[in-house]
Amino acid sequence: MPNDYREPDSSWMVDLIRANPLALAVANGSPEDGPFATHLPVIFDPAAPETPGAPSAGLPGATLLGHLNRENPHWAALETGSVLLLTFTGPHSYVSPTVYEKTPAAPTWNFTSVHVRGVVERIDSAEETLGVVQSTVRAFEGRFGNGWDMTESLDYFREILPGVGAFRFTVTGAEGMFKLSQEQPGEVRERVRESFGRSACTYKRETAGLMSNLP
Repeated sequence: MPNDYREPDSSWMVDLIRANPLALAVANGSPEDGPFATHLPVIFDPAAPETPGAPSAGLPGATLLGHLNRENPHWAALETGSVLLLTFTGPHSYVSPTVYEKTPAAPTWNFTSVHVRGVVERIDSAEETLGVVQSTVRAFEGRFGNGWDMTESLDYFREILPGVGAFRFTVTGAEGMFKLSQEQPGEVRERVRESFGRSACTYKRETAGLMSNLP
């Protein structure tokens, strides 16, 4: 990865994961089945001794929680001790050369992503699985929802629980790529940022916000 595109500090990766928690989980699978890839919601484990978030915090050693449908063949292939790759995609957008106001120029795509590698621990206990679901609801209602109270739906949760496969994920390595026009001269990068900031596209405005935070 070009050094220009590395995150200024690990808090950028943590923030991207929290803001974009629908991960793509990828595993090699067997020669017969081929690779598995499943989109699934992922959160930081609220019960972990130290939850990443401070600028100095690093992702390796952090614990994540995820769950998927047990009927998905990916679940059957997901064994305790196996290695999994979780990829998270943040704000991104096409950059037209018209924004550069110079020639020659070439179009590109600004994007943000985090790749997290780690080891899986399957959760077989029904109560622990319910705990993962509840923690996921709390995390997402707090950030994306309206504070929905799940209390009256817990019996329903228990009814559908046999179909839920939950797991813990211990991070062994993480790599973030924040390609935000750093390769361009300052005045060109500023034109891209201003163009994105004025756009009606949410992704472009979010990308502009990250560009504004670059050192």
